[in-house]
Amino acid sequence: MNIQPLLDALDLQEHAARALTDDLRAQIDYLQTRLREAETHLDHIAITRKTITGLTDRLPASLPELPEHPDYTGILAVFNEATGSLRAKDVCEALGHELPKKVEGTRAKLKRLVKLGILTEVGTGKLRQEAITDATTSNPAPSVTRKRTSPYEPPT
Repeated sequence: MNIQPLLDALDLQEHAARALTDDLRAQIDYLQTRLREAETHLDHIAITRKTITGLTDRLPASLPELPEHPDYTGILAVFNEATGSLRAKDVCEALGHELPKKVEGTRAKLKRLVKLGILTEVGTGKLRQEAITDATTSNPAPSVTRKRTSPYEPPT
């Protein structure tokens, strides 16, 4: 009896089994790498959550929600950089808006910010930013600032 065909068939099966095990080992290595990356990401999320919850006592009690229009962000940036009170015309100049066309619209936005408690009217038409205080320490919270895009310096 010639066993060579049987041995050749076994060689083919052995070669296929080795190729399969090599492929599976490569997949396992890939999955172990992905698993380590996912576990590291989970660890980072847990650290971030712990950091944020540890800071909650330092956050202001509640901040009013800013209206959607992009002008409000610019208006607040102008007030963050101001050293004194401002008028609607001053804000328009700082934002580079066309005068006198935009003054009334800006004045309406300023009045809305007063109603939200973000700005305070300190005189007829003069406004300043309301200090946001930390509820636990009664210290002013730091303002969010943005680089000035206008050369305007508000009066003091």
